[in-house]
Formats: sequence, C-alpha cells, structure tokens
Amino acid sequence: MTEASKLTNVPHSLEETLQAITRAALHVVPGIDHVGISITHRDGTIETKSATDALVWDLDDLQYSLREGPCYDSIRGRGVTVVEHAGHDQRWPTFMPRAVARGLRAQLAVGLYSDREPLGGMNLYSTSSSTIADETIFLAELFAAQAAIALGRSREAVQMSEALETRTIIGQAIGLVMQRFEMNEERGFQYLIRASSTSNIKLRDVAAELVQNANQRFTTSPPAR
Repeated sequence: MTEASKLTNVPHSLEETLQAITRAALHVVPGIDHVGISITHRDGTIETKSATDALVWDLDDLQYSLREGPCYDSIRGRGVTVVEHAGHDQRWPTFMPRAVARGLRAQLAVGLYSDREPLGGMNLYSTSSSTIADETIFLAELFAAQAAIALGRSREAVQMSEALETRTIIGQAIGLVMQRFEMNEERGFQYLIRASSTSNIKLRDVAAELVQNANQRFTTSPPAR
C-alpha cells in the first residue's frame, strides 16, 4: 500500500500508476487471482485501462458490452458489489453463466468516485475461491482509493489542458474578428458570443471554425510575388 501510495505523488503516467496498483493488489488482497481497473469516459463508455492478465480484459469487456454485471453496477453507483458462489448467483442472468464458464468463482467490484462523479471501477476476480472475506473487501477498498486519487488527478490535468486550449483558440478567433471588422477586443469577443448564440453552437466551436478557415485560406492562397 505504501508503494502504491507513493506512485500517486510522482510524475508517472496514468497507465504506469494504475498498472502498479493492480499488480500490488494482486499480491496483497487475499483470495484474488485477477485484478483490473476501468475508467469511464464522458460519453458514458467504460474502458479497461489496466489489467493483470487476459481474463480480466475478457470479463470486463463482457460486462460492458452487455451493460450487466457487478463491475457495471458498481461503476453506475452501487459502490461495492460482492459475488460469492458465482454459479448460484442469479442477479445477472446473461453475464454470470458466461463468466462461470470462463472459470469465475467469486468477484468483487468497487466503484471509483471523485465528489460523487464516477471515475471508473476496480474489478477483482477469483478463480480459486468461491467466497470473499471481509479482509479482502477492506484491502480492495484501500487500493481502490489509491486508484481514484490517480484517476482524479489525471482528469483534472486533462480538464486544465482543455481549458488552456480553449482559451488559446478563442483568443486567436478574437484577433481574427478584430482584424477583419476593425473593432476592439471587447467588441470582437461580443461578436463571437452573438455568433454562438445565433447558431446555437458552442463558443469554442465557433472560434475553432474561424481559426480553421483562416488556416485553410493561408495554406491554399498562392504566394505573394
């Protein structure tokens, strides 16, 4: 746990951090044979980002494609989902028989959240034991907390990068409008806002289109003699 915690405070990539957490969980959490971490995208899709072996990818993909299963439920707000004696569990009638056929005997799914916003899930599978001990749940939640921290920081970094990019594009578009219509910065900004409101298109997209059109005119115009 100490090593996994250190990784969230040093400049590793998100993939490296999540992979280290899954490997550590595999070696520390009792009764678990396979571990994976999935992330949720803005469009609602779920993607496995780190896994200890191919079975995790297979079982994760099966749940997300079916939109059914412990992992799917935990990510969608159920928190912690425990499956024991998988062959007798009837909560997921499509997923569970296929998972059991692949060797699943027990499963533990822990949702990852940041300020109640779903970030993803940590999925732990057992092919050797049919039960999940209390200690297993406790340790899994500790590792899930580390994964949530890593995902939260990564999402913040992406949002900051997107905000800076948006600010740059809007600034470029204002400059183009100022030059074309011979107006000051404030009037140029208001022009973009009106264009966005009239066309019912996001301000960033209006600005991006102006910049793109200007770039195309520049690249296609014949060189001056």
